[in-house]
Amino acid sequence: MTKFFWGNSVSSMQTEGGWDEGGKSPSVYDVREATEHASDWKFANDNYHQFEQDLDHIKDLGMNMYRFQISWSRVIENGNGEVNEEGIAYYDRFIDGLLERGIEPMICLYHFDMPLYLAEEYNGLVSKEVLKAFVRYGKEMVDRYADKVKYWIVFNEQNLYHVPEAFRISGYLQGEKTANELYQILHNVMVAHAEIANYLHETTDAQIGGMLAYSEVYPATCKPEDILAARKWDEFVNYTLLDAYTKGTYSKEMMQFVKKNEIDMNILPGELETIQNQKNDFISFSYYASSTISAEKIPAGTIPNEYMDYGRLDNPHLDTTEWNWQIDPLGFRDVLNKLYQRYQLPVFPIENGIGVKEEWDGTNLIEDDYRIDYHKKHLLAMYDAMYIDGVEVMGYLGWGLIDILSSQGDMRKRYGLVYVNRDNHDLKDMKRVPKKSYEWFKEVIKTDGKCLSEGVDRT
Repeated sequence: MTKFFWGNSVSSMQTEGGWDEGGKSPSVYDVREATEHASDWKFANDNYHQFEQDLDHIKDLGMNMYRFQISWSRVIENGNGEVNEEGIAYYDRFIDGLLERGIEPMICLYHFDMPLYLAEEYNGLVSKEVLKAFVRYGKEMVDRYADKVKYWIVFNEQNLYHVPEAFRISGYLQGEKTANELYQILHNVMVAHAEIANYLHETTDAQIGGMLAYSEVYPATCKPEDILAARKWDEFVNYTLLDAYTKGTYSKEMMQFVKKNEIDMNILPGELETIQNQKNDFISFSYYASSTISAEKIPAGTIPNEYMDYGRLDNPHLDTTEWNWQIDPLGFRDVLNKLYQRYQLPVFPIENGIGVKEEWDGTNLIEDDYRIDYHKKHLLAMYDAMYIDGVEVMGYLGWGLIDILSSQGDMRKRYGLVYVNRDNHDLKDMKRVPKKSYEWFKEVIKTDGKCLSEGVDRT
């Protein structure tokens, strides 16, 4: 195997701050107001001003990759206007800072923060105009950075555009959230990924991979109806996207469903050919937890893309976090195998971690043994996938190095090895404070995982 990557993943709206600086246009997140258990998005953890010390922590940990997101709103005026050279200069400094420390950058082009103008004017990625603007932005970033950045992701967790969550993350602001619109969004997103992947391969020597959020979903019982529901969920949310990445076509089952139910995906001439011509160099994914599905809870006539809105049940055999995310390292191993054994591309888990409520007393070390236990068990499951099952794994990126706003804007939900001294409504001093897990993870990387379990043969 080539070099194994150890590293960290972040998104711009959860880390960057600097919401009205450097010529940045507003995104949909910049206008969201704080609530009782959620911050606004204006300051995040102030990475815009403090990234140097954060990169120093990454280097000190021994990490050799950092996946970050470029904010579309920061580099393109209103998402479809002129290039903002001040925003480009910021990412120039950021990327150079990574390379100077021996850290490989990985760029993600979109992590839910639609430029506000495109959301208000066109209703986000349901629109072909926004598709066109995004592809223009993506190609511009490839032109600017592919000489330095050799690993790329287009959309964070792209399969979320196959489920109702799509209406929250695509810039969709108004409408009835119909099945037609859901399928138009997922198709536009796939076309955008394919166009940028094709352009990157035509013009650079960089690599690109599709990414999805893969939460293992088990049948709630051994009833055939539950098994069928779990399989259909996998087919419509995961496999159809993976088929598009690797075979250039949506799954036959999904397209038969579209035809039978007269769903209008608004497929324009040439778009299916664009998808057919794409090539992905690896498959990346996030993994945090698993759950189960019960068919009897799903109303008749529900489209498979919405099954988990109704059929989700907790798994009584698993521990859970205080956010009710069920901890399942064996599910992680199974997902690694489902991806690799079926599609035979290198796989790359680029998000994995545990969110926990934590407070720092200003003096003592945060004893986050639960985080050490979570990562240890998931890393051992990954090694079993690699050395027992034969899965080709490129690396392991945690979410995240330092505490950031959760996807819901809640600073109470902390994932980091490093504590950031702020809460939802008080920025305090933003001090970075390593937790107990910091030194543990540093040793894991130093030994390339050999410290995890003595006496286990992984050669």
